[in-house]
Amino acid sequence: MIDFKPQINARKDVWIARRRDLHRHPELGFEEVRTAGIVAQELTRLGLEVQTGIGKTGVVGLLEGTSDGPTILVRADMDALPVQEENDVDYVSQTPGKMHACGHDGHTSIALAVAELLSERRDQIAGRVKFVFQPAEEIGQGADAMIKDGVLTDPVPDIALGLHVWNENPVGTVALVDGPMMAAANDFLIRVHGEGGHGGLPHETRDPILAASQIVTALQSIVSRNVRPTDVAVLSVTSFQAGDSFNVIPPTVTMRGTTRAFDITVRGMLTQRMHEVAEGIAAALGCTVEIEVRDLTLPVVNSADVNAQLRRVFAAVAPDLTILSDYQTMAAEDMSYFLDAVPGTFFFVGSADPDRGLDYPHHHPRFNWDDETVIPLAVELMTAAVASYVLPE
Repeated sequence: MIDFKPQINARKDVWIARRRDLHRHPELGFEEVRTAGIVAQELTRLGLEVQTGIGKTGVVGLLEGTSDGPTILVRADMDALPVQEENDVDYVSQTPGKMHACGHDGHTSIALAVAELLSERRDQIAGRVKFVFQPAEEIGQGADAMIKDGVLTDPVPDIALGLHVWNENPVGTVALVDGPMMAAANDFLIRVHGEGGHGGLPHETRDPILAASQIVTALQSIVSRNVRPTDVAVLSVTSFQAGDSFNVIPPTVTMRGTTRAFDITVRGMLTQRMHEVAEGIAAALGCTVEIEVRDLTLPVVNSADVNAQLRRVFAAVAPDLTILSDYQTMAAEDMSYFLDAVPGTFFFVGSADPDRGLDYPHHHPRFNWDDETVIPLAVELMTAAVASYVLPE
């Protein structure tokens, strides 16, 4: 097993500084022009074959070895969130209303560091490594956009790997789970149409607020009464908008929300039952409904064979690491589209340090993580994982 620790220890400060620079300059999905430019410049400096504009703002760097072997895809997402940062750090976001509140600045820096370490051994590589820097993960569109632009062709990957710094788990842990690890996500919009009128004369109306309120309550029964107890699903109504006057019953109510499931059959059942429940209640109360459901991601499903190899590698390079084999989350990720097409794995590197106040949840305005510890560890884990496929011992 190649020991990358000396190179990592010598360069980690540069990689941490890059992460913090990216943190200062967050860009939303399909707006990652500055970030993509930095990525392309660094990959070019390292001598990789670089393509830009893949999936609008995505970047691909191909590291060719000197002999035949597998193609390993390493994916990192680049986009930020529309969140106003509240951290008091010297690398706080310089863009009002935008923040790296999920760790994608770290993912970009980590993947560039892996490219740097492996590029120094290109004459030993059997096969190739395809580094994929993806836009628009937070809106669930970037992976699909890159795939439609051919990122999984020429060459076709044999294995796909990705990681996420994860503030639900402490530093010193890695979640490496066989099978479903993250949920498929949908978002939905329901408009309930009635007949508005005077708040004091409700008998002259067809009240969409009454219908919508009963729909919200009934939707909660779908999971409890239609999903098998051994399965897992979530249905949440997260927005309810109706009217703006105390004495007017409005003609329309708009609701939004999300569904999550580890099984796409369960996801389909949730959608079907949403239609049946909402349409039935609306009709009973003299209203009509429009329902729009959008599939955002698939479940993230990891390969047991790839995980078996990574467990051996991680145990060798980081023997004190705690590997969590049963961790699941209803959060979603469009890495799922890569793993649906290519066997591989997506693992979580624990990043929370409560003693330093670095344990706020993802998407929180005070989200931050222990980059001084996590970046060197994550770089070592990912580099060793890729090396186990393309660097013969």
